[in-house]
Amino acid sequence: MTSMSSSARPLLNRRLAEFGTTIFAEMSALAATTGAINLGQGFPDTDGPEEIREAAVRALRDGRGNQYPPGPGVPELRTAVADHQRRRYGLSYDPDTEVLVTAGATEAIAAALLALVEPGDEVVALEPYYDSYAACIAMAGGTRVPVTLRPHEDTFRLDLDELRDAVTDRTRLLLLNTPHNPTGTVLTRGELAAIAELAVERDLLVVTDEVYEHLVFDGAEHIPLATFPGMRERTVSIGSAGKTFSFTGWKVGWVTAAPALLTAVRSAKQYLTYVSAGPFQYAVAEALALPDAYFAAYREDMEAKRNLLATGLAEAGLGVYRPAGTYFVTTDIRPLGESDGIAFCRSLPERAGVVAVPNAVFYDHREAGAPFVRFAFCKRIPVLQEAVQRLKALAG
Repeated sequence: MTSMSSSARPLLNRRLAEFGTTIFAEMSALAATTGAINLGQGFPDTDGPEEIREAAVRALRDGRGNQYPPGPGVPELRTAVADHQRRRYGLSYDPDTEVLVTAGATEAIAAALLALVEPGDEVVALEPYYDSYAACIAMAGGTRVPVTLRPHEDTFRLDLDELRDAVTDRTRLLLLNTPHNPTGTVLTRGELAAIAELAVERDLLVVTDEVYEHLVFDGAEHIPLATFPGMRERTVSIGSAGKTFSFTGWKVGWVTAAPALLTAVRSAKQYLTYVSAGPFQYAVAEALALPDAYFAAYREDMEAKRNLLATGLAEAGLGVYRPAGTYFVTTDIRPLGESDGIAFCRSLPERAGVVAVPNAVFYDHREAGAPFVRFAFCKRIPVLQEAVQRLKALAG
């Protein structure tokens, strides 16, 4: 067997050359080796409702989903997704032609971009963006065009003029995330109306990542873009069970879209995982039918955790952007006399016994994200209390 010469083409597809190990893997490994509290990766440290876990066990025992489920997803879950969209938002989708079950929202994003974007197409995305967005645009051969959410008072805001200016004749698609990870921004009705008008005017497709739809605080409201005039037929909406029901390992997500769009996304999805999570699909169908009291209690619990961590971070001397949604708090390290979020996060486990994630990795414009650091509050109250106690070391 001959060895590769130094002039040989690199093994990794050049479209993925800029994407190495994810920051989440690096920081979670750092937490494991140092014994630090992991507030970096966004996963809960408790399971979701017991009755939903038992629904999965029941499906396993009854032999439902142990073999390949139907390609689009089991009928029970597709019906439950359609019922959820109608009940919560007044959106009517046909479970047979307008709902697709995916291996989490991550696969849904990948399938949508691989299906809808061709080499040379531009994809406008809000920056900072979840890391898989950039990789999926690259895999599709598209060109990402970031529009930066900028700090304004105690939140991050979208500049609608900047968004409009980013759209060119080569723009194929807008990729939106609201409630927004990592900033916690929830786009307002006025902002969404302006985005909808722009999409219709420029004949753009839109993919919306709405996985934090049930985690909005302080009276904020999640409004699906598909509810606006002219948007239902051009919007691919993505949801997920992981964040709403605290079963992130099940990887059950879904797409809702008009038939032609859904068919396109399904054409790509079938060659990714084909199908997944058979028994869990039945359990998630039951979860989506939980009473409104579950969703309200879940939101209130997370809001209390947000308040606890945000207060503690401020007391530690960090600038805090209080999130209106998601389960992350973005902070500014400059009040501590620092400006390099990556270096700060790599040293934080030793300094304070806590792991966080630097927002800079979610930016094309690294300098714009350099001083910002994200902490997750989807943890048990005692864990957050201990983290807050440890973080006081930053304040001297």
